Amino acid sequence: MTSIRLPRFFNATERPSLSRQMMRIGAVIVLVFIAIAFLAPILQAIGLIQNPTEFLDNPPHVAPNMRHWFGTSSLGYDVFSRTLFGTQAAIQVVILATALSLVVGVPLGMLSGYRGGKLDRALLFLMDTIYTLPGLLLSVTLAFVVGRGVFNAAIALSIAYIPQYYRVVRNQTVSVKTELFIEAAQAMGASTWRVLSKYLFANVIQSVPVLFTLNAADAILTLGGLGFLGLGLPDEVPEWGHDLREALDALSTGGIWWTALFPGLAMTFLVVGLSLFGEGLNEFVDRKTR
Repeated sequence: MTSIRLPRFFNATERPSLSRQMMRIGAVIVLVFIAIAFLAPILQAIGLIQNPTEFLDNPPHVAPNMRHWFGTSSLGYDVFSRTLFGTQAAIQVVILATALSLVVGVPLGMLSGYRGGKLDRALLFLMDTIYTLPGLLLSVTLAFVVGRGVFNAAIALSIAYIPQYYRVVRNQTVSVKTELFIEAAQAMGASTWRVLSKYLFANVIQSVPVLFTLNAADAILTLGGLGFLGLGLPDEVPEWGHDLREALDALSTGGIWWTALFPGLAMTFLVVGLSLFGEGLNEFVDRKTR
């Protein structure tokens, strides 16, 4: 009887590669944080965690105990509920920011690489100018202009990532547009929009998911920096960077470690999860492309 050979992906006896292991670990971490973001309001509604904006009923600077698992802050906020709801705010802002930069950067990169000429040179100059600026400095400057809020913070973050999508997609477009199937479509009278949407898009988009994931990890840190500087979200919105700023004075005065430890750990774990997933996905995509 002829044996059936399964593809390598379904081979249970084969040891997973490093990139696949990284992807799995990162995916688990990210999924845990996404689940926390969705479950936090439900847990508050059924009374398992406190409202993160209430503080008058809690004594300040209480060490972690059975009532306050992560302790309380200098104002009496429950650190556990603030940390959980900070996940929700971080994911909302980061997804919105990276999505905005993707929606703007990918079409501009495709159009610039396909049309070339003066449009390409002008967009290249603009994007290179933005790309040379430090991301945090650019985000801080824009946050001063647009103000605080979820959407405003997303706009301030997204501007710094548009050049990255533009450069990746533009370079891919320049190399793909010389292929025979593109020339055949042009010879048949296909419009620019049809060539970009039907023939080019699927061939230049492979690296975008990797870039999206890595930018999300960087956006978490940038959002935390904005919150630490008081330029991120409003004070009533739980946010890790803002909580770290409030905990800074307590660290030096009374050795109160819990107000900074748990928000900092949450930010660190989410960044590590996104970075592992992005790096693993990058190696996986590169291997498949080769």
